Amino acid sequence: MSDPNLKPIADKVYAGERLSAEDGLTLLRSRDIWTIGELANHVRHKLHGKTTYYNVNRHINYSNICALSCKFCEFYRKKGQDGAYEDSVEQIVEHAQKAASGGATELHIVGGLHPFLPFSYYTDMLRAIREAVPAIHIKAFTAVEIVHLARISKRPNDLAGVLSELKAAGLGSLPGGGAEVFDDRVHDEAFKGKIRSDKWLDVHREAHKLGLMTNATMLYGHIESLEDRIHHFCMLREAQDEAIENGYEGWFQTIIPLPFFPDGSELEHLPGPSGLDNLKMLAVSRLMLDNFAHIKSFWIMQTLEITQVSLDFGVDDIDGTVVWYDITKLNGTADASGGGGTHQEVGVNELRKTIIEAGYDPVERDTIYRRVERDGADWRVVEARSETATV
Repeated sequence: MSDPNLKPIADKVYAGERLSAEDGLTLLRSRDIWTIGELANHVRHKLHGKTTYYNVNRHINYSNICALSCKFCEFYRKKGQDGAYEDSVEQIVEHAQKAASGGATELHIVGGLHPFLPFSYYTDMLRAIREAVPAIHIKAFTAVEIVHLARISKRPNDLAGVLSELKAAGLGSLPGGGAEVFDDRVHDEAFKGKIRSDKWLDVHREAHKLGLMTNATMLYGHIESLEDRIHHFCMLREAQDEAIENGYEGWFQTIIPLPFFPDGSELEHLPGPSGLDNLKMLAVSRLMLDNFAHIKSFWIMQTLEITQVSLDFGVDDIDGTVVWYDITKLNGTADASGGGGTHQEVGVNELRKTIIEAGYDPVERDTIYRRVERDGADWRVVEARSETATV
């Protein structure tokens, strides 16, 4: 331990005590990355041992047409603009059927806030997927999209009703996107017009009440401060406490810290986070979010190499095969695995190899962290859903 300021924090971690916001700031300010990693690794092994999760999934971005123009975003286009697209329900079903034939257990579906598509487009999409591939889990629509759907369905104050209708149509869980950073200053400068933290948390709270599992994210490394990052962690932790204390049937399963890629956005003058920043953020996520069962390193944005190292820094989940990802193109030329464009795919063998080489045990999971047994494209769940929010 080269930083004596970490000693009282280490004492708390080994005693199983909750860290304070001040502790979190001390961790983020410290240059003793090895001690931070060791502490996060201690918690990771206490919760999961050497088990490391991956899944077979496919991302579908149904449209990049968006009513917003967030400064950090390279994804959005305006209708009629070069590169703008919107998939029909039939096209989305074709993607889903192809994913299912390849053995996918999950569809991850998100898109822009399309100003012209009706609410029926989204429910029709869910029903059509459910009819075509009934076994696959549909994880779809960020909290930002849910608020947008409430508006276009003329029910802006009925998030529960909108979520209930989507659930009835086939929605299985919510991804964690759209959280960015829970701070009004950052919000107004970088993504003005997007929902703020209170509304994002409202959507997830209503989803939890309905029994929908959800994820959480944080986009870091742009104009936010270290204090903003810790505030974000604390707000998520409080929301999870609420879900646990009130016995909601759903809760946050994992957090996915997402490094900001400035290239191609209005903030491309910024450097973005370094690899060491990424490892520290993953480790501090594990240490601060003591009521979250899982910490995920999204290899698309962290790279497979950083993801592999991150397994010693608190991470127990490396996401999945992905196949298609249009949100971050990494300079528009190469993805984190060395491929190109929006076709960003890593096979199961590569995911398992990444985990095994790091000294961990790969376990395939479904979306809600049930273990999966597989024979080629055929698979089955062999473990019941956990009835508690933490392991």
